[in-house]
Amino acid sequence: MDVTHLAAVDSTRAARVLSQVRSARLAGQPAPVAPRPVIERSWERMMRSGVDPDHDVRADPLPREEVQRRRETSVLRHVLPVLREGLLAAADVAHHIMVVADEDGRVLWREGSPPVLRKADGLGFELGADWREDVVGTNGLGTPAVVRRPVQVFASEHFVRSQSCWTCAGAPLTDPRDGRLLGVVDVSGPLETMHPATLSWVGSVAKLAEARLREMHTESLERLRAVAAPVLARLAGRALVVDPDGWTAAVSGMPYARRVALPKSLSAGPRWLPALGLCSVEPLAGGWLLRVVDDEPGRRGPARIVLDLRQARRWSVEVLGGAGSWSRELSPRHAELLYLLAVHRCGRSASELAGDVFGDPSRTVTVRAEMSRVRRYLGAFLEHRPYRFAEAAEVEVLLPDDPLDLLPHSTAPEVSRQRRSSAAP
Repeated sequence: MDVTHLAAVDSTRAARVLSQVRSARLAGQPAPVAPRPVIERSWERMMRSGVDPDHDVRADPLPREEVQRRRETSVLRHVLPVLREGLLAAADVAHHIMVVADEDGRVLWREGSPPVLRKADGLGFELGADWREDVVGTNGLGTPAVVRRPVQVFASEHFVRSQSCWTCAGAPLTDPRDGRLLGVVDVSGPLETMHPATLSWVGSVAKLAEARLREMHTESLERLRAVAAPVLARLAGRALVVDPDGWTAAVSGMPYARRVALPKSLSAGPRWLPALGLCSVEPLAGGWLLRVVDDEPGRRGPARIVLDLRQARRWSVEVLGGAGSWSRELSPRHAELLYLLAVHRCGRSASELAGDVFGDPSRTVTVRAEMSRVRRYLGAFLEHRPYRFAEAAEVEVLLPDDPLDLLPHSTAPEVSRQRRSSAAP
């Protein structure tokens, strides 16, 4: 039975059916109908992570000053006009609100019908609130961030009972350059406002916002390229001009590289960069001029690689070597992959990593894409066929005190196995 279409015809009956489904599944009994797969998998994550379905547990909202700081530094501020134009007018008429959260699940913007905004306050759906899935259960902000695709959550499809009077549809907003999660846009409202077309509507507007980000990136590189042209024309040797995030605008005397991994805080002067070796770094309007000093960028001394997994969502990799040192924060997926390679020093094929991470050895395309991104900043110390750390590299993994806190948000089968193995007496 398609509950979303039933809800459009009879929201009360659909809500009653879903309440029975949820109660049966939580009690470990057969349900009258099966929950939708995306919802069932989310419920399974909630039960594994210990979210209480009957108690509304809320993290303290961020102070207004921190909300404002995040707004000013978030890339999403550039696409707010697109989101407002695409969603707000219709949302207000349909008694919905538009909510935008950052990659940490924190609500940064919330606009729409005033009566619905007041109802949202009662759910803790307020500015600065934390709506990650593992904090407040299955919902239209947290769940799309986990599964990386649009998700509609209706009535008792919400894992926490207090949210069962609500309907929401959210879509992830990703950086079109590298697929990094930037946040989630969601349209929410009372139960009776549910419509099956809302999900495709929100997903389409999210794609328009991502297209605007792609357009802005292209425009900024074109401006930087115009600045770089006369500078590079006067230089001998190998050099390139990149934007603040390392995306290449122009090169001279060397093959084109789409992106160069830069330290988190780059400053002018001699700097060792993983992909280039020793470089002279000079500021340009809108980016950096990198002049390669080391004529043998492939030569690397013995390196020590420290993978720090002690703090949730603060995972990092640090490389220490004779040519210099640098560190980089890791996304959840990259933290998983590097941990698995550290555990299996003999290496893992793409198929084996797919099984380790997804439980599905056929998902090699996804694994290869992620490993390609990892090698952009760690390529000098990684081998492939199979994927593995270079034999000469010393790899140290810093783990949390409690084995169960190892990558706590990860559902990767091999990570779960390692947690159980470490926790066993």
